[in-house]
Amino acid sequence: MSATFWESVADGNRGLTAVLFTVWVYLWLSQRQTKSAGSPKLESGKSLPTEFLAEEKVSLLTAKESSSGPRRIKGELRKAEGPKSAVQLGPQQRVQVLVFFSSLTGSTERTAKQFTAALEASLLGQTSESDQVFLRPQLLDLTQIDYDEFFISPPKSTEANQPVDYFYLILLPSYNIDTINDNLLEHMKETHNDFRIDKASLAGLLGYSVFGLGDQEGWPTEEEGFCFQAKEVDKWMAKLTGRKRAYPLGMGDSTRDSKERLAEWTEGVTEVVRQIAKTGCLGDGVPGSGDAVESDDEYVSGEDDDGEVVVDEPLQPKKTKKSTRDIDDVEDLGRIMKTSRADANDATGRAPIAIDFTTYSRTSKKPPQTVKEMVPKSSPTYAALTKQGYSIVGSHSGVKICRWTKSALRGRGSCYKFSFYGINSHQCMETTPSLSCSNKCVFCWRHGTNPVGTTWRWVVDPPDLIFDGVKAGHYQKIKMMRGVPGVRAERFAEAMRIRHCALSLVGEPIFYPHINEFLAMLHGERISSFLVCNAQHPEQLAALKAVTQLYVSIDASNRESLRRIDRPLHRDFWERFLRCLDILRERRFRQRTVFRLTLVKGFNVEDEVEGYADLVERGLPCFVEIKGVTYCGTSSSGGKEGGLSMANVPFYAEVTAFVEALDRTLRERGLGYGIAAEHAHSCCVLLASERFRVGGRWHTRIDYDRFFELLEERGPDGEWTPEEYMGEATPEWATWGNGGFDPRDERVDRKGRKIEA
Repeated sequence: MSATFWESVADGNRGLTAVLFTVWVYLWLSQRQTKSAGSPKLESGKSLPTEFLAEEKVSLLTAKESSSGPRRIKGELRKAEGPKSAVQLGPQQRVQVLVFFSSLTGSTERTAKQFTAALEASLLGQTSESDQVFLRPQLLDLTQIDYDEFFISPPKSTEANQPVDYFYLILLPSYNIDTINDNLLEHMKETHNDFRIDKASLAGLLGYSVFGLGDQEGWPTEEEGFCFQAKEVDKWMAKLTGRKRAYPLGMGDSTRDSKERLAEWTEGVTEVVRQIAKTGCLGDGVPGSGDAVESDDEYVSGEDDDGEVVVDEPLQPKKTKKSTRDIDDVEDLGRIMKTSRADANDATGRAPIAIDFTTYSRTSKKPPQTVKEMVPKSSPTYAALTKQGYSIVGSHSGVKICRWTKSALRGRGSCYKFSFYGINSHQCMETTPSLSCSNKCVFCWRHGTNPVGTTWRWVVDPPDLIFDGVKAGHYQKIKMMRGVPGVRAERFAEAMRIRHCALSLVGEPIFYPHINEFLAMLHGERISSFLVCNAQHPEQLAALKAVTQLYVSIDASNRESLRRIDRPLHRDFWERFLRCLDILRERRFRQRTVFRLTLVKGFNVEDEVEGYADLVERGLPCFVEIKGVTYCGTSSSGGKEGGLSMANVPFYAEVTAFVEALDRTLRERGLGYGIAAEHAHSCCVLLASERFRVGGRWHTRIDYDRFFELLEERGPDGEWTPEEYMGEATPEWATWGNGGFDPRDERVDRKGRKIEA
């Protein structure tokens, strides 16, 4: 090529170089201005020396380079941060201390009452009412409260102009039997692990503290179980509150030093509560304060670490070399196996890599847990139920003679089931194969005596043991009646032959894992089965075999009312409830289905007729029993808040007015129901489907012999309709408007004096 061409190329390169140099200078100047503007300033406005910037840069680089292990940063001792969710009290805010307790024998309840009184005197006795920061402490029984109101999120203040912040104190004995403590712990665990709920859902609390009561004679040390349930509650509260432990877990031996330990704990708690009222938060604490469990590593102080501070890394698994036990996916497995085959053929003769397919848990190995008995003979639960007249069979079943059985034996009236369905009350056995329930209904007076739970977690007794045991217990109680004045000889003789079984004593019968085998034993001796469930176990209900009559308790017409009156333990209680109604709808042409409505004044009577009509329309049961609640008193710890009073018991006129309104609503919807029978003596009325109205007369009674024939012919899964074992017409004296009292019997008052009709 010519020289002119190369000269032109050189001129072009020089021009390009000049342009690039100009751009570089411009970018360099811009970057320098940015650094200068962003550098820290002294009070005079001058930039800090470049030595400081260099030192800062080196420190950051060092921290990044050492990310594989604990970072060590030169500087001053780091101060512990306060709680992330510290609550600052406003001038109008008040502090409400809630004291929770559980008690089987009553000793913890007495201790909790004394503690609450002392705390109240200490917090409220030193300031005038106008300057009062603290509200009166409230004492709450764990068997009476709804967990969702207190242990999912803090309670909400009802007064908008005077906000309230809450502080929890929990006094808890530990039991090696199944109690409400187990349900509280299960609820806390579910709340923390529920992805729909914040893991620290109780972080809005000012703080909490737990005191455990135990007996070192039975459990000498903490490792052997001393106050173990209090420790568990303390741990879960730490997780749910986001590390808001305000005072250490206290523990006292009820046989030795519980008063001294409780006094120390009370003094410390009182001081902390007062401090929180002033500052609005728990203040500073060393790293690890409020953790759920104690750390295995001691915190390294500045003096022991040569002025350096250990900065904790996020809880992430460290990257280590893969071992033969760390197989991430199928590709890694194939790669390792290929490598092992190659190594097997290696001239060195090395053995192939062994692949371990065992799944290794990251958590420490826990000691095996023994399965508890539901009601051990040595437990306070057993003593309480026995005192109430129950005969405990095995470890989880019970039988009790009904008051209507006693009344029928003396010719003083039979149960409403005789008026409606032809059951001889003196030949009826009331029992349950499960004393446990998944509800804590407000009208149940056995709070704190029968256990509760959402799943079966106890020893399971065989059905034949239960069947033989409940029969023996029932006959023994019948024999005890032979010396009672007024017992009729012919009815006493008939009572020694059980013909009917009401599985409605207490608890949840379909909770028992072998309920179908137990039913088969009843039917094998031609004993009819009237099974009542609480509409909280749809899977067990769907698997249930044929029964003579299947009940579902309908205690409310809407979600909120059901939560208030039944106080179910299941989180999805309303969805479970509706699924059970759907199951009964599917079975209405295969067996007799019943909705049992228990009316509780002040809970589920007012303005709920339309809601009940919706439920009847959804389930379309054969019958609807409407009954006023029976007042049996309250538990000793229930009080006016937890239990019921006579004011909650509706008069019969109020029950009949409700029935007439419901009947009218069902007719307006064209659902085909009518008022079929009544039993005024037990405040109960029966609505029946028009399917059981033949020739203008109601046929609500049962042909029991025909039922057993159908069962023998077609088996427990056989297809038959309720009409096939429909009995004779309902007696005239039992129909609507005639009272429903058996004319063979004689009505008397509580003193045994005859009542004229």
